[in-house]
Amino acid sequence: MERIPVTPEGYAAIRRELENLKRVERPENIRAIEEARSHGDLSENAEYAAAKDRQGFIEGRIIELEYKMACLEIIHPHNLPKDRAVFGSRVRLENLETGQDVEYQLVGPDESDVGNGRISIASPLGRAILGRKPGDELVIDVPGGKRTYELVEIC
Repeated sequence: MERIPVTPEGYAAIRRELENLKRVERPENIRAIEEARSHGDLSENAEYAAAKDRQGFIEGRIIELEYKMACLEIIHPHNLPKDRAVFGSRVRLENLETGQDVEYQLVGPDESDVGNGRISIASPLGRAILGRKPGDELVIDVPGGKRTYELVEIC
């Protein structure tokens, strides 16, 4: 079974979503199906069809999250090395063209949120950062061309 690295916050978010699906979304959807059934002819009942579609989504998502939960490996950021960038590291980069600094935490694809400074290790920038040391230069191919960064610090 493949291990999926995750931060403690990412683990908690996945667990919350799974609990919400099981304890809130699933029961609400069951009630919606029962209500739609009470309206009669199911062959022309759009509410029933929508509720059944929603049920399929919910059940599929529950299965997906339960599988992930079994594969998750929680990585605690305070145990990470500071000499090279690894999963969970917080890094400060300087864009060498603009001089702007940005700070990111390297996280798994399920936790990625660029607006909050969390980039996936599977993204082009995330892959370029992994294993690098402070002072290393990174050249990233992006849709607008190439961008050059310097890894300034591992926080």
